[in-house]
Amino acid sequence: MSKTPDDKVTEPAAPVLQKTAPARTFRDKVYTSRTLILPCGASLPVAKGRATAVDDQQFQYLNTHPDFERLTE
Repeated sequence: MSKTPDDKVTEPAAPVLQKTAPARTFRDKVYTSRTLILPCGASLPVAKGRATAVDDQQFQYLNTHPDFERLTE
């Protein structure tokens, strides 16, 4: 059986990756697991001694908090 032009198989489109700001990771020098409550009321989890800031408000909080140090990977 031969294929006609209407029987062409189309490949799914490749997913479009959105460019976002790089995540900034901090090491928790005190706890390996906890949940931080930011001044705005949002929560920020710490897991395996790491917290990741995905926006400027989280970054500012972690960067000024004495229990955290920024990791450069």
